Order: sequence, then C-alpha cells, then structure tokens
Amino acid sequence: MARNRYDMDEILEDSFDINQLKRLAGYVSPYKSKMAGVIILMLSASALTMMVPIFFQRIMDIYIPEKNVKGLVTVSVLTLAVACYSAIAMRFKIKTMSVIGQSIIHAIRTDIFNHLQELPFSYYDDRPHGKIQVRVVNYVNSLSDLLSNGIVNTVTDLCNLFFIILFMLFCDVRLTLVCLCGLPVLALVVVFIKRKQRRAWQVQSNKQSNLNAYIAESINGIRVTQSFVREKENNTIFNNLSGSYRKAWMRAVMFNFTMGPSVDLISAVTTSFIYVLGIRWILAPDATLTVGVLIAFTAYIGRFWAPINTLAGFYNSLLTAISYLERIFETIDEPVQVKDAENAFPMPPIKGDVEFRDVSFSYEEGHKILDDIHFTARQGETYAFVGPTGAGKSTIVNLISRFYNVDSGQVLIDGIDISDVTIHSLRTQMGVMMQDSFIFSGTIMDNIRYGNREATDEQVVAAAKTVCAHNFICQLENGYYTEVNERGSRLSAGQRQLISFARALLADPRILILDEATSSIDTETELLLQKGLNELLKNRTSFIIAHRLSTIKNADCIMYVDKGGILERGTHEELLGQKGAYYDLYMSQYDFLA
Repeated sequence: MARNRYDMDEILEDSFDINQLKRLAGYVSPYKSKMAGVIILMLSASALTMMVPIFFQRIMDIYIPEKNVKGLVTVSVLTLAVACYSAIAMRFKIKTMSVIGQSIIHAIRTDIFNHLQELPFSYYDDRPHGKIQVRVVNYVNSLSDLLSNGIVNTVTDLCNLFFIILFMLFCDVRLTLVCLCGLPVLALVVVFIKRKQRRAWQVQSNKQSNLNAYIAESINGIRVTQSFVREKENNTIFNNLSGSYRKAWMRAVMFNFTMGPSVDLISAVTTSFIYVLGIRWILAPDATLTVGVLIAFTAYIGRFWAPINTLAGFYNSLLTAISYLERIFETIDEPVQVKDAENAFPMPPIKGDVEFRDVSFSYEEGHKILDDIHFTARQGETYAFVGPTGAGKSTIVNLISRFYNVDSGQVLIDGIDISDVTIHSLRTQMGVMMQDSFIFSGTIMDNIRYGNREATDEQVVAAAKTVCAHNFICQLENGYYTEVNERGSRLSAGQRQLISFARALLADPRILILDEATSSIDTETELLLQKGLNELLKNRTSFIIAHRLSTIKNADCIMYVDKGGILERGTHEELLGQKGAYYDLYMSQYDFLA
C-alpha cells in the first residue's frame, strides 16, 4: 500500500515508446483535412513573404539607382498586400487550430475520465485522489499548446526552412554554405541535452503530482488538521513538497532555455561571418556581391533561424508533452479488472436468491480476506453480517455487487453466475448504501434522484418520508431544492446518511445492501426509520452490516464473520443460545449500554 503515499514518486520510463506519439496521432487524425487546409494557407502566406527580401534587393540595386518611382510604389503596394494576406492567414490559423486543439484535448480528457469510471475500487484504494486528478486536468491541459500550434507550426516551419534555403541559394551559394555550418553544432547541443531534458520533465511531473495529491488530501482533512492543531506540521510538509516541485521545475526549464540561447548564439556567430565575408566581397575589386544581395540575404538569415528557433521550442514542448503523455496513457491503459465477459448477457429480472459457493478473495496476493465462504440467501429475506472490524463483512457485500472479482468460487443470483452477466444490468437492479454517505454538489432532490433519473418529485418525497428524511429537508431554506456543497458539508452525518438511504431506496432494487447504514443516525430516528424499512424490506433480499446489534435483531439470518470465514450463523435467539462469538459480542454491547 506504499503507493498510496502522496510523496511516493512514480517509476520513470527509461526510454520513450514511439507508439505513444502514434496514439496521439490517432486523436489528431479526424482533423487532418482541416489541418492540411491550414498548412496550405500558411505555406502560401510564407511563400509570398519570401518575396519581400527580393523586393528590397530590387529597390536597392535597381529602383533607387534608376529613380524608378513607379517601381517603388508597385513594390510598396505588393508588400502591403503580402502583409495583409499573412495577417488574415494567421488569424484563420489561430482560430481554426484553437478549435482543433481544444477538441483533441476534450477527446483525450473524455477517454481518461470514462476509463476512470470503469476502474475497480482497488485502483482508487492504492492512489491518492489528487494524483489521479492532476492527470485528468493538469497533464491534459499541458498538451494544449502542442496540439493547438505545435503540429501546424512544425510542418509549416519545416517547409519554410526548405523554401528559405532555396531562396538563399538563389541569392548567393557561398553565404548559404556559411549559414548552414551552424546546423551541425546545433545538432550536437540537441543530442547532449535530449535525455537529461526528458528525464527532468518526468521528475517535474512526479513532483507536481505529489504536490497536487497533498493539497487535495489537506483540503479533505482540514477539520482533522485544525482539530489536532497540525497546521504548522502541514505547512512544513507543504513547503518541502512545493520546494521539490520548484527545484524540479527550474531544472527542467533550465534545459528548455538551453535551446533558445544556443540557437541565438549560433545564429549570431554565423551572421557575423556572413557580414565579414559579405562586406569583403562587396569591397573586392571584382565586386562579386552587391549591397542589395547582402541586404536580402541578411533578411533571409533572420527567416532561416526563426523557424529553427520555433522548431527548438516545439522540441522542448514535445519532450514536456511526452512526460505527460506517459502518465495519461498509463492511466488509460490501466486494466479494467472488473468488466463484462465477452459473452456476457443482460441479467434477467432479479428475484433475489443469492448464493456464495466456496468463494475466496484477497486484496493482495497471499493475504486472503475471505477463504472458502459459502452460504445461501433466499429471496425476500434479510441477512445480517457482524464481526470485528476488518473481518471481511463489507467485502462480502461488495462481491455481491461485483465491485471486485472473486479469486475462486462463484457468486450466484437466482442461480446465475454474476460474472456471466453485464455489470450494468446487474447493478441497476441493486440498491447499495455504503458506510461513506457521499453527497454530490447540487440540490437534495438531485441527490436522492441520483439512482433513478426517471423518478418523479412525488416518488422522491415518498422515499424521503420512508426513511424519515422528509421533516429535516422541509426545514431547510429551499426544502428539496436546497443546494448542498460537495460531500454535503452543510448537512450533519446523520442527515447525509438519510439522504443516501432515500437514494438507494428510490432505485426500487430487488437486492438491497446496507453497509453501516444507520451508524450516524441517533437512536430515536433509528426507531422511526426501522418502521418504514420493515415495510420496504418485504419481498426484497436485504444484506445489512451493522455494529449496533439492535438494528439487526429481526434479521432472518445473522452471520458472524471472522478469520476469513463465517464462524456462526442463525437467528438472533439461536446465536444467543449457542453462547459463542455472537453471544459475547451482544453481551459486551449490552454491558456497555447498561
């Protein structure tokens, strides 16, 4: 369980799998025609701007010496037209690629969220929720610039670079060769920092994940923090995590910033050589170079290194994105352990017979929680599980809903192995109320209707009345339409449980599972609630987990669970008569209350 620590760094990949970029290309593929149109438009704009230095060359070498005003005006108009066309093309590109980029981001985020919905409880048991959240939000957002601008800019800049070299060769081959001498030096810089740069961004993503996980944990546990006056210690932990993130970020950015200055330095050195050689050739007796050609070539030098600088920036963005892609696709590739079998069929309408046939289960290999469990529950009857904490009571009811797969044995409902039916058809016929009464942000009406979206307002109110929640709901400022915050922080623990109870009952399940459903309800409310439940539980197979034995005395069968098995089973009176583990548990509670 060490993976659940917020400060536990995730394993770094030593080498990048090119298949991840291929998978990213799969998200880009639906928009390739639009992107091709943008690339063609930008290349046409770039081709036209390539003519501007030629215009300047003609101005310096022909129109000014010949005092050709008409030629100057013509060139000025053409230059203005090229500038306008380039501006229009750029605006179209920004608008189109922003839409495409965000559409791709939406598709990736949808895939990762949908996959998270299918992952088993064990996945969330092993990971801080903040580390999961950072992948869905921060990591996916970090791909935005790469997808919105990087791909088109890269293709455009590569084509521009090719055209620029052609124009430079057209102007002067000698100066072009001098300019190209800087590329091998730049390649050496890239090779030198590539591995370190990628590893630095991997470390940064880990530190960001740790920080995000601790912030989420601290917000969720703020009441405990303030109750135990842990603010100072928590600030120390936060500062350490934030400091580690800052250090990792600065190291990663340092490598990123190495590329830009390297390009600028190589550009400055090669440009200096070009000026020295250009002026020398202009002043030579045979004047093998004109001023206009040198000015035009100087303009092309800026255009030559600009796309290289942009490509270097794209390379930085790509390495950054790769470290995030590894985490994103790692989440999407997380195996769905609990899923429909290939030949799964819809569960027929449930009658309510449940059988555990030699079921064994373990959360971790080699540590069995349940060992060879077997029992049969008949439809319409109520079954209760009692025993010490950690004995496996909640595990048994979780297996009925198939939140986990059994290691061996079978769980059957109406004689059908639940591993053979679709999960959706199974769970839609079951009502489950967990020990943790989770309330979603929204109205109380929406929270109760969560398990049955087709229920009318009258049915919602009827369910609330059955579980004795109606009175306190009506006392709220807006009744059933009162807005509650995430996790129902405005409500007491007992009120949250009653709302969760109404939600489970409104689903009209054939099998009802109550896991510590009344643990936060006072005794008076519990007595009222029991009256409504007695009617509701008729003709339903119910499984109840309770530490307060007064709530299960009327169960048709009580099973005492401990040491991986069912040690005792029978009615309340039968178990008391045996004077075994259940008797000791009951008497301990009786003595405590006395």
